[in-house]
Amino acid sequence: MHKSVQRLLNFFSPLAPAWHQVMDFLLPPLCLGCDCQVTQNQTLCAECWKALHFIAAPFCARCGAPFDLPVEEGTLCGACLSEEPVFTAARSAVLYDEASKPLILRFKHADRLHPAPALAQWIVRAGEAFWPEVDMIAPVPLHRWRLLKRRYNQSALLASAAAKITGKGVAVDLLVRHRPTDSQGHRNRKERHENVAGAFAVHEKYNVQGKTIVLVDDVLTSGATVNECAKTLFKAGAKAVYVLTLARTRIAN
Repeated sequence: MHKSVQRLLNFFSPLAPAWHQVMDFLLPPLCLGCDCQVTQNQTLCAECWKALHFIAAPFCARCGAPFDLPVEEGTLCGACLSEEPVFTAARSAVLYDEASKPLILRFKHADRLHPAPALAQWIVRAGEAFWPEVDMIAPVPLHRWRLLKRRYNQSALLASAAAKITGKGVAVDLLVRHRPTDSQGHRNRKERHENVAGAFAVHEKYNVQGKTIVLVDDVLTSGATVNECAKTLFKAGAKAVYVLTLARTRIAN
């Protein structure tokens, strides 16, 4: 770093705490969930925190679906026993329910991007067991027309923030959605799989041979999209594909 730049940083560094105090006075930190005033940025108020259902063991060893009763380690849920997922394993931070849904929808559709670092912290904790062997982080991609309409990919924001936390490499364009797909909402499980079949490709500039990849998305429902992404990565030679999502429905549908 240039010496003059370093001297400037050294000069302003002691002023940083005071500057943050001034900004907090002018623009008080707000809860990520309900916008009430809180004491720190990037946090939830006590009521919103208590309402969220963070997923903890016991859960399905494969897809991460929570169990209501204690089970042996390595137990699979009924959905994974009846139809084995393509991905290596999946974990999610919270249940997608009435408490988490408004927060996620605002982040996804309402240009509320500032929660990304905090939400990525939740994802990183959910995937704690995966990180030692991970080579690369990648988001589930949007088709270019949907990206143009929405202006950002919320999964890419989460993946990039998770990369900063973990120190792992991120490739936001690792996967390409080369054909548009209709919304997965209001489709049954079979229709969701058919909707995304063959929709993805690995960008030609990347080599995933023998790599362990974490795939990041916002919500896991049927798993059709992440399964198709994992299938694409395995065909390209990936060693393992783990899935991390901010939230998941209790039961795959």
